[in-house]
Formats: sequence, C-alpha cells, structure tokens
Amino acid sequence: MKRIAVIYQSKYGSTRQYAQWIARDLGAELLERSAVSPASLREYDVVVYGGGLYAGGIAGVDLVAKYPCPPLVVFTVGLANPAITNYSEILNRNFSPEQREKLKVFHLRGAMDYGRLGPVHRGMMAMMKKMTIDSKAPEERTDEDRLMLETYGKSVDFIEEASIVPLVEYVRGLL
Repeated sequence: MKRIAVIYQSKYGSTRQYAQWIARDLGAELLERSAVSPASLREYDVVVYGGGLYAGGIAGVDLVAKYPCPPLVVFTVGLANPAITNYSEILNRNFSPEQREKLKVFHLRGAMDYGRLGPVHRGMMAMMKKMTIDSKAPEERTDEDRLMLETYGKSVDFIEEASIVPLVEYVRGLL
C-alpha cells in the first residue's frame, strides 16, 4: 500500500474542509502544514498539498516548492471561478519552470465571510478591489471583477465536495 500525505494550510477553514475530504477518499494521512518537516516529505509515495490563495501566493506552499518530494499534486482554494480564471501568474510566482512541468494543480472554490476576516486580509481585499476593479470602467470589468463586486463585504460559500473528484481520481491513477 502506497503512503499518501494530504498536507494543508488553512486560515478560515475552506482548505481544511477540502483536505479532509481528499484524505478520507484517498485513505491518506491528513497533516497541517505546521506539523510537517521537509525531511518527512520523503516518507510518502505521493504528496497532495493544499493552500489558500492570498495576494498571488499559495499559503504555505514553500514547504513543497523548496524541498524535493515525491509526486506532488497541489490544490489551491480561492473565490475565483476556476472555469474562467487564469492561474498561470500565480503558478509562475510559486514554482520554478522545472517544477511546473512535473506538477499537477487543481483549483477549487472556497468561502469567505468578510465579518471573520482579520485586519490584514480585510485590508488586502480592500486594496485589491480599489486597484483592480474600482479603477476600471464598468465595461472593462471581467467576470471575476463583477463577482468580487457582487460578493464584496458579504459572506459567500462556493465549497463543493464533488469538486474534489478529478483530484482524487488523478491521485488514484498515480498509485
């Protein structure tokens, strides 16, 4: 039996929820990012890493980006709709070209309750809104921009358990 680790870093709970479902479906070990050392990555046959998207970064991804590990599968969690979002800039910022060639990435939608955001994340959202959306004429706004405007300051939940199916099937295919 091959050993699979599902490692995650979650600030508000969406990534943790997905990681729990993935670990359950794969019979994998579920680990918080803070409990994993770089050396322990080599104990697994497959590593699945999940992190939320914040300001163009993937939370905690340095663990798997800086240290060699077995076949790596990454999932990101954010509010953007993966069907219409281009994540290449985020992936380019977080992984080298060599890593991206070997990497399989899945993008999942999360949830956000603006009332629960800490001051730093609330400020980041306000800055993003001001710089990327408010500065555009309405006809120049993308579907992503419109979604942000519709949900800004509110509580939204796009988490869907069914969205993990392609990731789980992909990992099973590695075994």
